[in-house]
Amino acid sequence: MRNYRLIFLLITLLSCQKAERVEQIIIDRIKVMPNQPTPYKMIDWKEKAEQFDQYIFNLDSKGSFQPFLWVDSAHRNFPQNTIGLYTVIGDVRQGTNGSKEFHEALVSMGTALGAGLVGIDKTNQNGLNYVKMTQSYFNAVNGWNIMMNNTNPDVALLGGGYGRDWWYDVFPNVLFYGVCELFPNVSKADSLQHIISEKFFKADSILKGNYDYSYFDYRQMKGVVNNIPHQQDAAAGHAYVLLCAYEKFGDSRYLQGAKSAMDAFVNQNESRFYEVLMPFGALVAARLNAEHGTNYDIKKILNWTFEGCKAADGRTGWGVIAERWGDYDVYGLQGSITDGGGYAFLMNSFDMAWPLVPMVRYDSRYANAIGKWMLNMSNAARLFYPYEIDDQHQWLPLKKEITKNVIAYEGLRKEDIRYQKENLKGASPVALGDGPQWVNGQPEESMFSIYSSAQVGILGAIIRKTNVEKILQINCNATDFYQKNSFPTYLYYNPYDSVQTVCFHNEEKEAVGLYDALSFEWINKEIKEEDCFTIPAKSARLIVVLPTGSKIVHRDKKYFVGTKVVAFTQAKLNKNSL
Repeated sequence: MRNYRLIFLLITLLSCQKAERVEQIIIDRIKVMPNQPTPYKMIDWKEKAEQFDQYIFNLDSKGSFQPFLWVDSAHRNFPQNTIGLYTVIGDVRQGTNGSKEFHEALVSMGTALGAGLVGIDKTNQNGLNYVKMTQSYFNAVNGWNIMMNNTNPDVALLGGGYGRDWWYDVFPNVLFYGVCELFPNVSKADSLQHIISEKFFKADSILKGNYDYSYFDYRQMKGVVNNIPHQQDAAAGHAYVLLCAYEKFGDSRYLQGAKSAMDAFVNQNESRFYEVLMPFGALVAARLNAEHGTNYDIKKILNWTFEGCKAADGRTGWGVIAERWGDYDVYGLQGSITDGGGYAFLMNSFDMAWPLVPMVRYDSRYANAIGKWMLNMSNAARLFYPYEIDDQHQWLPLKKEITKNVIAYEGLRKEDIRYQKENLKGASPVALGDGPQWVNGQPEESMFSIYSSAQVGILGAIIRKTNVEKILQINCNATDFYQKNSFPTYLYYNPYDSVQTVCFHNEEKEAVGLYDALSFEWINKEIKEEDCFTIPAKSARLIVVLPTGSKIVHRDKKYFVGTKVVAFTQAKLNKNSL
């Protein structure tokens, strides 16, 4: 009898030592996405980013509408030349045919960000410092003193550019903060970041929780309403920049400003998703919850993002596609759910991965959901590229050679309702772009979008293929900017109905250990070159790469090795998963 008791106690002790597995939260719109999208092809996104940069940044390139960049010597805002990049191929508003001052931060900063993410040094490329040049978008002349989408907004307006539209004023600052993290120690960058953070902090203080405006005038420091829908998700952009500023400068005011902006953001009654900023709110919420003890509702933010804006006075229908169009699964792409049955955009789809992938590290309850979404989105994203979709589903198959398959179409429509090309009747989807609609004289090649392709490096840095088709290695650190207190972390999602064995290749010089932040268990405490592990059916693993011999300690709702966080446990654990 005594022996039975000893055995029982031993089993009990071993069971208690086995960690609880993180319970996964379902996002309804991701749930309906296929586990295995078809037709399936995962392109090499890193190679795509490298080839894009090589093709675009060639001042000596010859051919129609080339080179794709020019020198802007107006010295707007700062006494330096800068480089202008065409928004779309052959854009008559810009460069040698239009205004040399009309170029966009979305393109220039987007290319710098994408290149930096895949290891291309944009501070010294063919003798030019493209990162330094992006500082020309800091609008000092007009008194706004933040990054804007143009070096001279007045010239942009005259050239057929954009009216005041809040996301165009906020997102360049999000991009700039990312570029500065990838390329540190560029002169004046720190001071510009500090000025931007002060502006955003003051703007949030003035708004006092009310972001019901079309844009904010950062010179007069007041909200403005115009013909553009209100953009309450600008609060998420403010919060992101202010949280990054807090991590960079250590000023507690910026942390309070990030929380204040997040409060305004989550206190909306419904989704106000406008363009790209809302998903950044999910990352900020997860970081604040995990690192600063807040309790923001991340599921609500993700539902707002994926299900889209339903407000009658908002940008109704802006969200994430969850459909099969014709013979193609296009689940996971971001854009309009309702415009002509659906209109997805490549840049927006890239931009969603930036915040949502690192979010998983801070709240691992969404590992399955984000893993499944990334599989669908990255598979469908290839369809914007003219050599990745058949000629019967694109607008300019006879002119696609100019793209070298690294410049994509701007959009993917469920049906060609805008141009109504005869041979595309009944085709679904259709790859095309809005360029020819912007201004008279635009060539049809303007459907090929440089600005849409610019941030391809986001997927290039995040995604690697594994030995098992459809199981991706997803890098949770690549776009987790202003975070030094972490170890390399990778998300793997198994879309199959059976257990799969995936191999990890150690690229470090030293041996490492693999730890699963979902089950809080060691996979292997020491591997030198390669180790293979199993992933349960339709489930994820969140693998943290640790130095061999690491001693893991649990305190303050976190697992640590030394002072670095291995995993967060503020999420509710499933006590039945022992």
